[in-house]
Parts: sequence; C-alpha cells; structure tokens
Amino acid sequence: MTKRVIFVADLFSENYAGGAELTTEALVEKCPFEFTKIHAKNLTIDLLQNHSDDVWIFGNFASLDFNLIPTIATNLKYVVLEYDYKFCRFRSIEKHKAETGQNCDCHNSDIGKMVSAFYYAADHVFWMSEEQKNRYLERFPFLMSRESTVLSSVFGSKFFEKAVSLNQNSRIRERDRWIVLGSKSWIKGAEDAVKWCIDNNKNYEVVWDVPYDSLLDKMSYAEGFVYLPKGGDTCPRMVIEAKVLGCKVEINENVQHAGEDWFQNDPDSVCDYLSGRPGVFWGIVESIARRQPTLSGYSTTYNCVTQDYPFVESIYSLIDVCDEVVVVDGGSTDGTWEVLEKMAEEHKNLKISRIERDWNHVRHAVFDGVQKAGARDLCTGEFCWQQDVDEIIHEKDYEKIKNLIRRIPKSVNLVALPVVEFWGDKGKIRIDINPWKWRLSRNHPNITHGIPRQLRQYDENGFVFSRPGSDGCDYVTKDTGDVVHFINFHTNESEQLRQSAARDANAKNHYVKWIEQIIDQLPGVYHYSWFNLPRKIKTYKNYWTRHWLSLYNIEQADTPESNMFFNKKWSDVTDEEIDEIANRLEREMGGWIFHRKIDWNNPTPSVIISSVTHPAVMEDYVNP
Repeated sequence: MTKRVIFVADLFSENYAGGAELTTEALVEKCPFEFTKIHAKNLTIDLLQNHSDDVWIFGNFASLDFNLIPTIATNLKYVVLEYDYKFCRFRSIEKHKAETGQNCDCHNSDIGKMVSAFYYAADHVFWMSEEQKNRYLERFPFLMSRESTVLSSVFGSKFFEKAVSLNQNSRIRERDRWIVLGSKSWIKGAEDAVKWCIDNNKNYEVVWDVPYDSLLDKMSYAEGFVYLPKGGDTCPRMVIEAKVLGCKVEINENVQHAGEDWFQNDPDSVCDYLSGRPGVFWGIVESIARRQPTLSGYSTTYNCVTQDYPFVESIYSLIDVCDEVVVVDGGSTDGTWEVLEKMAEEHKNLKISRIERDWNHVRHAVFDGVQKAGARDLCTGEFCWQQDVDEIIHEKDYEKIKNLIRRIPKSVNLVALPVVEFWGDKGKIRIDINPWKWRLSRNHPNITHGIPRQLRQYDENGFVFSRPGSDGCDYVTKDTGDVVHFINFHTNESEQLRQSAARDANAKNHYVKWIEQIIDQLPGVYHYSWFNLPRKIKTYKNYWTRHWLSLYNIEQADTPESNMFFNKKWSDVTDEEIDEIANRLEREMGGWIFHRKIDWNNPTPSVIISSVTHPAVMEDYVNP
C-alpha cells in the first residue's frame, strides 16, 4: 500500500502566497499520508524511479522538464490540480487574444497535445470550476472519459477560524469602503475595478502586497470587493474570502465559479462547502493509493476429462486469486461441460460459456486461438490472466499477482512471466526450453488472440492457416493483426546462461540459483503438460500431430518417418509401447522438443529445485 504522496509545483506557499500555492498548502495541511514537496524544476528521472510506488500530486508545473512527461504518464500513479489553462502558452485564452490578436489555438500545438495527454493519463484531474472544466472538454473531448472532479479553491483551518473571529468583530463597526486588488497583472483587471468604483462613487482602497492576515482584516470591515478580471479566472480566492467575510461582491462573467450553486448560498453555507473540499480530495487520492485493480482469469476447455487434464485444479487456482474467471468450452462431449456447470453453481465468480466448434474441420487448429479470443472478450476486469488447463497458479503467488498489477507501468500492455516446466513425476524441471510465457495483460479492447498478420496464409478454400512461428494463439491487435509488444524478465544474459547450463555444470548451478530467485520474486504458473508423460504422448498420437498439420497446412501421411517417438506408424503404436517409452524418457531425458526424432545419444539436462513444491490444489493429481 502507498505510504507517501509527492507534491510537485513550481512554487509552494513558503515561496509565494498565490492562490494556487495556498490551495495546495490547504491540502497539505490535511494530508493523511507522509508527504514530500518537490519543486517542478528539480524533478528528475531518478526521483521518478525512486518514488514509483507513491502517488504524485501535480500543481502548477511550468518549470517542469516536459521531456519527463511521457515517463510520468506511463509509469506513475498521479493526480493533477489544474489551476488555470496550461494548454495555452499564455495560461489564459483571453490573454492569448490580447497579446497576439488571434484566438487561442494552443490546444492544437505540441504543448497543448502534451498537456492533454498528461491529463488523460492521470488517475484523476481536479478542476477549480465547472467553466474551466468545460473549456478543457470543448478542446479535448477525449478527456470526458477520464475521472475528474470540480474541487474549487481550498482553504485551511486557520482561515475559517480567522473568518469566525473577524465576522464577530466586524459587527461593531460600519463598513465604509470597497477593496480593489492592486495586481499589476493584465488579467486581474485592476484598472477596470478602480474605474467601476469611480463611476459608482464608491470610496475604495487598492490593496496589494500586504500580509494575508492584514488583507482579511481589511475585508472584514469593507462594504464590498470589486474584481473584474479581463480573462477567465478559474476560482479566485479573494472573491470567496470577501463573500465569507460579509462583503458585497462586484464581479463579471470571468469569475468562473460565480454561477455554481455552492457560491450562491449564504456565507455559513459557503464555509460548510469549502471545509469539506479537502476531504473530497483526499478521499479520492486515498482510493487511488489503496485501490486494487480488478483481475479476470480466462481459459478454454475441450474434452478435458478423457484427456486427463487437471482442468478443475487449474480453474480452482484462478478462482482463488481472480475477481472473475471466464471459461469457454468448445463443445465437450465427455462430461467436461457438466463439471464446469457444477463448479459455476458453487463459485459465483466463475462464468462459463459454450461455443461449439467443428473439431474435424480442416483448419480446426485455428479454433484454439479463436476460443481464447472469445474467452478474453467476456472478461470485464482491468487486467487479464490467461491460463491453459494444464497450468496452475501456486498459492504462494497470489499476493505477488496482486502486487504486480498494482505496479505495472501504464505503458505496458502485456507481461511474460515464468513457467515451471515439470518433466515426469519425479521432480525434474526442464531447462531445455524458454521458461517464460505471455501471461498478464491489460484488458485493452484491441488485444486478442490469433495468428500474427505477417504469418497468416490462406488455403485454396480461403481458410486461414499459419506459417511456422505461431501456435495460433499469439497476442495480436484486432485492428492490424500486429504482435502486441510485451515486457519480459528473461534477458539475453539469462538466456545465454540457460543455454550454457545444458553443457556446463558450473553454469547449470548458476542457472538454478537464477531460477530460484525468479520464481521467488515473480508470479508465474506450474506447467503439468509433461508431468504425466504417457498421457502427453497419447495426446500427440490422438490430437497434437493432427493439430500442427492443420495449423501449418501440411499434408503428411502416417509413416514411421513422420513419427517423432517411434520408428513405426502411429496407427501401429500400442498403449504399452507408449508407457514403455514414457518411462525411458523420464529416466534418460530432461525434456525434448518433439519437432525432431528423439536422439537417445544426446540426452537433454534437467534440474531438481528443492524450493519448488507442488501447489496445494494439485495434491490429489500429483499423488493419486
């Protein structure tokens, strides 16, 4: 859970007592977390990395190195306090017109696009007024889909205490003047305010650069406050302070909060509203800090009972960690569907669906990816965890998964995670294959499963198949068919170490230590495809050989040459022969990739890792 928030601003109240700075300080006063303040000009990549688990709060950031914005937007949990109009190079639409003679078009500029992208990636944006928010949404309508709140200016507890005291004392004195803000800034409209006082025969006092308490004292004895800004002022504090202190207020349409319901009320009601704004802000920030993203697990089934897949155990391991589990069955006829129905009755987070396919179709292998895509489309969580029915999540990884989805950078859509590959039932773990698989992804509507565009081919009947290089279930984009970019913790160095482990005992020891560290730190799955070797070889005989021929559009007769296990046709292989070769494979091999004949003279290595224990849900499967 996040323990700290980081405030970022050009200036803080200790540097300058402006409206934005005072609002930020009022929020700091009520902060329920440990916090740090960082000036925007001092923000660095190192600071972003060192506090990547914290929640960041960005106020005014004109001095920020804008080259950091992509890093912030794609990696951090953050909210924005928008005090003015940062998409405009003058920070004011009206000032832009006054300075250039042209209507502001900064929203189409590079800085406008950068600011809007920064706000779009934020976990929440806080506006100062409804009018300010509407101006943004007119220019950047895509921000409508993002979370935001109109906060208004925020005041600290000392202001309310001071206001109560001043209002009590002001009752014994006559209010005899109007206050004018003497700011030299064009947008504040000081000259227009003075002119209004003169035209209306008002006794007035121009105040500027006086201590804050002195300003409040003057307002408490003033008849009114006149403020006529030349451009949109999102939620000017002095207007609010004047009203709370009993002044009449003379304002124009550029005071952007003036028409909001809370400001139309009496001073006591205005104070009640304002005193609750820090709570609104911190309630939202706390929910962001503590929030656990939702996770959907999904899988597919087809005749899993007769093929002796641990599909029940696999689904149970998903049920225990996922908010919902989606299983799509391809029309099982062996009782698999009935098992799923019973499980769904007992577990409300299990959603099952049945999509029957013609598994005798010439391109039936493509249906594997199609079924996965259909299951994924039914997921509603923010993240998705894909799992085959011979893969199991160990209970020790449940918390790791929850921690991981809280920390995945926003720019990452797909993560490959470790796989513990069992070879036989005596504890051997394979090191002859890459121990990683695409696993965890954001539930982005454009992500699906299928054959990558560059590998797609079509037969004479127009049916799609794949060139070698895909299993038909790759993560691809719906619109283009391109492979989805992913991150992987398996580096070139670790891959070189794995390959060396097959030849060198010292490298093998180092690789085992690396595996132990990885499976201790990262969640993954335990893969039982090759745990029961006779079962696996029988599925090669009865299904997988036919599957790969279908996927790659290969015509191949059942001959001794095409059988990677036996020097005879599959149709001539008996179950007893399968059991015999399975026992030999378990004894003499540590794995084998069956795209070529078994080479008994070059046995593959394996390892036994003492820290690897079977998931509790697999106890009956492992020890029948």
